[in-house]
Amino acid sequence: METQIKDHRRYDIDWLRVIAIGLLLIYHVAIGVQPWGRMIGFITSEDSWSTLWIPMTMLNVWRIPLLFFVSGMGVYFAMRKRSWKSLIVERGQRILLPYVFGMFAIVPIHLWLLRHYYGMSQSYTWSPGHLWFLGNIFCYVLLLSPLLFYLKQNETTKLATWIKKTLSQPWGLLFVLAAFVAEVMLLDPVPFELYALNWHGFVLGLLAFFFGFCFVLSGELFWKMIQKWRWAFLAIAGLLYGFRIAQYGSSIPGYLLAVESLAWIFAVLAFGSKHLNKPGKALNYLSEAAYPVYILHMAFLYLGSAWLFPLAIPVQLQFFGVLGITLGGSFGTFEIIRRVGFLRPLFGLKPVKRSPESLVLAKTAS
Repeated sequence: METQIKDHRRYDIDWLRVIAIGLLLIYHVAIGVQPWGRMIGFITSEDSWSTLWIPMTMLNVWRIPLLFFVSGMGVYFAMRKRSWKSLIVERGQRILLPYVFGMFAIVPIHLWLLRHYYGMSQSYTWSPGHLWFLGNIFCYVLLLSPLLFYLKQNETTKLATWIKKTLSQPWGLLFVLAAFVAEVMLLDPVPFELYALNWHGFVLGLLAFFFGFCFVLSGELFWKMIQKWRWAFLAIAGLLYGFRIAQYGSSIPGYLLAVESLAWIFAVLAFGSKHLNKPGKALNYLSEAAYPVYILHMAFLYLGSAWLFPLAIPVQLQFFGVLGITLGGSFGTFEIIRRVGFLRPLFGLKPVKRSPESLVLAKTAS
C-alpha cells in the first residue's frame, strides 16, 4: 500500500516547481530596481526600491535550493518506467537540449540588449547565463543515477530501509542539516546566496537533488512527519530571518544561513504537501509553461527594462511594468512555441503525440 501511495503522482511537487520558477522570475525583475543590479549584469533603474530588498533577502537563501530539491523529487517519478539509458536520453532531451540551445540562441539576446543599453561594443557572446541550473541538473542525473537506480530498484535493502526509516523521523532531518552545514563550512561561500557557476552552487545543488529523491523514496511517512512539524519549521525560519534582518550589514555565519535555508524549504514542502496535492487545469498549463517561460524571460525582462527605466515614472511602476512585460512576452511566446512541433523540444517540451487516426490520414493523403 505504501508503494502505491508513494508512486502515485504528487501534484504538490508540480506546484512547487511552478512556484519556485515563478519566484526566480520575480526575483530577477526585482534586481533591476536594486542599486547593485548592474554589478551582476542587469539593466538597472536610476531609482531604487530599497524596501523591496526585505522580501528579496528572505527568498534568496532558499529559492534556488528548493528548485534542486524538487528536481530530485521529479527524477524519482521519471525513473518509474525507465531504464538507466532511457532516463539519460529523456533528461537529455528535456534538460540538456534546451540548455545548449538557450546558451547559444536565447541568452545572447539579453546580453546584446544589455550592451546596447549601456553603449558597450557589440559582439555575439554565448553563455549559460540564467540557464546554468539546467546544466547542473543534467550533471546530477549523470553522477547520481547509478546510486538512485540502486535505491529505487532495491527498496528493501538495508541502505534504502535505513534512509526511509531515518527520514520518517524529525531527528532524521539532522542528517540532512549536517550535510548542508558541512558544505558551507568546507567551501565557505561568500556570499551564501551566490549559486551560479561556482562550486558552492554545484555541491549545494547536488545535495538538494539527492535528498529530494530520498524524501520521495521515504514515502508517506516522511510527508506526514513534515506536515506535523510544519509550524516549527516556519517558526525557526522566521526567527533566523528576523535575526538576519536585525543584523543587516553584519556578516552572518554560513551555518546559520544553511539552517535558515533548510527550515524555509521544509516548511514549504510541508505546507505544499498538505494544501497543494491536487490536480487542476491551471497546474497542467503552468507545469508545461514553466521551463519555456523561464528560458525566455530574461530577454523580455531586459527589453522591458530598457524601455521603462529611462521614463520619469515612480520606480514601483517601473517594477510592475517590467514584470508585466516579462510575463506577457514570455507567456505569449510560449503560446507560439507549444503549437510549433520543431520548437517544442528546444524549450523542454515533449513532442506532440499524433493519434493513430491522424497517422492513418497522413499515410492516406501521401
